[in-house]
Amino acid sequence: MTILKTSYPATSSVDLTIGLASLATNAVGVYLAGRESEAVDNTTNNDLDHLLSGVIQVGSVAPTVSRSINIYAYAPTSVAAGVPTYPDVLDGTDSVETMTSANVMNSALRFVASITIDATADRVYAFAPVSIASLFGGTLPKFWGVFVAHDTAQNLGATGHKLSYERIQQQAV
Repeated sequence: MTILKTSYPATSSVDLTIGLASLATNAVGVYLAGRESEAVDNTTNNDLDHLLSGVIQVGSVAPTVSRSINIYAYAPTSVAAGVPTYPDVLDGTDSVETMTSANVMNSALRFVASITIDATADRVYAFAPVSIASLFGGTLPKFWGVFVAHDTAQNLGATGHKLSYERIQQQAV
């Protein structure tokens, strides 16, 4: 009888490539302009899941209380001959992007987390691990990434940001 159990590879924690330093704010309640991470390629490791978590720091000027930093996940709409095609303006590279509209964004991206902030400058906010596979129907996409946008009324901090994921595999014992 084969028993399967969760396995964490030796290099299980991986930092995402995303430059959040001084990311500009959006208007109140608007999250269309933000930063996209470099896409994660899972075609070699074939992990079962990735648990995304991280910390984001607001800027040195006090932000407006009760505003939000939102994190979304994206995946390709198709993969042809190993080349992913991403939705809307996303391209799988670490870059500033502005989604076409709220309706386009909400249909193309999956909501990961929202961080409601205080009016305290330089505060670091963490968000708990979220299963990427669970956001996409229980199966980890071949490629995926994140999009971060905020309406804090100030740019994000120049430092203090780290988004990473924990690799999850399965082994037979």
